[in-house]
This record gives sequence, C-alpha cells and structure tokens, in this order.
Amino acid sequence: MKNESVKRFFHTFRSEISMLIVFIIFYIVMSVVSPAFNTKSNILNVLSQMSVVAIIAIGQTFVIVSGGIDLSVGTIVALSGMIGGMYMAATQNFVVGILIILVVSVLIGAFNGVLIGYLKLPAFIATLGAQVIANSLTYVYSDGNSCSGFPKMISTLGNGKIFGIRYYIIFMVVLYIVMGWVMSNTKVGRFTYAIGSNSESTRLSGINVKAYTMICYIICGLMCGFATLVNTARLMAVDPTTGSGLEMDAIAAVVIGGTSMAGGKGTLFGTFIGVLLYSFLRNALNLLGINPFWQGTATGLVIIVAVLAEIMASKRNK
Repeated sequence: MKNESVKRFFHTFRSEISMLIVFIIFYIVMSVVSPAFNTKSNILNVLSQMSVVAIIAIGQTFVIVSGGIDLSVGTIVALSGMIGGMYMAATQNFVVGILIILVVSVLIGAFNGVLIGYLKLPAFIATLGAQVIANSLTYVYSDGNSCSGFPKMISTLGNGKIFGIRYYIIFMVVLYIVMGWVMSNTKVGRFTYAIGSNSESTRLSGINVKAYTMICYIICGLMCGFATLVNTARLMAVDPTTGSGLEMDAIAAVVIGGTSMAGGKGTLFGTFIGVLLYSFLRNALNLLGINPFWQGTATGLVIIVAVLAEIMASKRNK
C-alpha cells in the first residue's frame, strides 16, 4: 500500500518533480560556472525581481487550469496602478489608494469573467479586447505621463525587511501557500479542475460553470492587484508602459511549471518552480554575459521544450 501511494504521488506530480529536478541541476551547474550566482545578494535580487510575475502567475494558473487564458494581466497592472497611484500622489492617502488598486483589478477580472463565463466569448479574444481597452484607458487617464510622489508608507512596503528579506518576498510566498491550499482543498479549486477537464460534464453534474469560470478570472484580477501593489512599492512610480510583457512572462512560468494549456492539470507548486526556473535562467544569462538579443531565444526554447514534454507525457499516459 505504501509503495502504491508513493507511485501514485510521483505519477500525479511527475511534471512538477521533473521541473524541480531540472531546476536543481541547473542551479548546481550555474553555481560552479559562475561564483556570483550562488550568493545571498544574487538570490534575493532574483526573488525581488520575480515577485510581480510570480504573483500574477498565481491567478494565471487558476485561469489556465480552468481551460482559459488571460492576456490582460499586464494592462490590469498598468491601469490599476495608474489610477491608484495618481490618487495617492494627489492625496497622500495610501489606504484608499491601495483599495482603489485592488477594486479596479478585481472589476477588470470580473469583466473578463462575465464575457467568458456568461457570454461565452473565447478567452483569447475577450482578454485581448480587455488588454487593448485597459491599455487605452491607462494613457487616457494619465495623459501619457508617469506618476510618482507616493506616501512614505508605500516606500516602507517596498524597502522594509525582516531578517534581511523584503516584505513583499514574504508576502509572495504566503500568497502561494494560501492560494495553493485554496486550489487543493476548496470547492473553487476542485471545480476549477473539473471545468478545465470537461466543462460540459461539469455543467451536467449540477455545478454552476459560468459562476466558477468567472471566479477564476476574479482571482486572477485580485492577484494582479496584489502584484500592482508590490510593483508600485518597489519602483515608487507608475508609467503607462508598466506591466508590458507581464502576461507572456506569467504564461511562460505557468507552462514551464507543468500546467497544461488544455486545462484540467497544474499546481501552484509547479508554477512556483516554473517562476524560479524562468527567473534564474534570465539571471544566469546576464551573469554569463550573453547578448541580451539572444536571451529571448533561450527562454523561448525553454518554453517550447516544456510544452513538448507535457504533450509527450500526456500521449504516453493515454
């Protein structure tokens, strides 16, 4: 029985375990090749840089597991950050400013959820449209200008440390633990997997597929709001181009972590490993002095290999 449980565990989490092994091997090799790689300052620097993408990837995991995708996450960060940031700069009221950021992010997530869950628009089209709208509104609201001059409390959130670790890194880890529990132990998580596996069967079993699909996008919007807070606290400024490319980075991390683009499979543990591998790979390329123009090629190949590995594993299981 014990052997069967172990086999079942390795079979269930084979993608996550495989990527963890890859990450460990990669980390050991880079530690030998570049002495600067395995240092406390470099590790904390990478964790700091990856925090925004890592938090967005939590929401993106829920969405992709449900069989969807969210291309609007980068512009959600830009629009909510600009609206909340301009309010804070004008009033120095960081509490209301934080609430504005979270409310705007959740509302855009809910908007996506209505379009996809209730109006049955394809997720790619709906979130692409939301991306364009949010990007346009960011420029309209800001008149193309950046925003700064936030309250000191925001700077404290960005620069404060506990045992040498920044607050937002700890916040990122806590979010993964909490949302990982939600995904594994609540109806929201179970129904998310069910919808991604077979939405029609899930509907026929009496589950409100429309509502739970919408909840996935609301969760994604909320994670974007938290990511916006971290990004604003780190940079103490918001620019209309803030968030550009974050959607691709988040999707890449989720896919590398073993989440199936077809839906129904994936874990936040895998996503976290994916974010680590993706972020430390970029860091390694910089330390090795690789031409920045070639770095995109390297990371793109990693994404393609990860997807091919998932497809081959799925075929083998069938």
